[in-house]
Amino acid sequence: MTELAKKRPEFRNINAFKDLTTYRLPAAGWVSILHRVSGLVLFLLLPFVVWLFDTSVSSEISFARFKAAFNSGLGFVPGWFIKLVALALIWAYLHHFIAGLRHLWMDVSHDAVNKQFGANSARAVLVLSIGLAVILGAKLFGLY
Repeated sequence: MTELAKKRPEFRNINAFKDLTTYRLPAAGWVSILHRVSGLVLFLLLPFVVWLFDTSVSSEISFARFKAAFNSGLGFVPGWFIKLVALALIWAYLHHFIAGLRHLWMDVSHDAVNKQFGANSARAVLVLSIGLAVILGAKLFGLY
């Protein structure tokens, strides 16, 4: 054994309360978990997506109701909350799409299946999905 291998902690029985709080998940692990979370968010918000599409294209009156929902709210739900749900939907779509492209690239290209590419592409997915969601969120909330 080398000196570096001797210094590393060895986890055989992981205590969920003690060990998981100090474990540093690599970027590829975060992308994998967030890919599943974004897929779940997309699935759960599918009725909201259908409502958004239906009210935005049905008629001029329904489009006015659509705009009013984002500006002043809908029933007891305030407009900022609807915008926040739409922003979550935007992030979920962007992350799921970009991470899916990453997975497809790794499936197609055998050169892309290595630790360095996995780490770099995972960071790129996180930066792109969060960056684009921030830009689109700023537009959604009227900052530009």
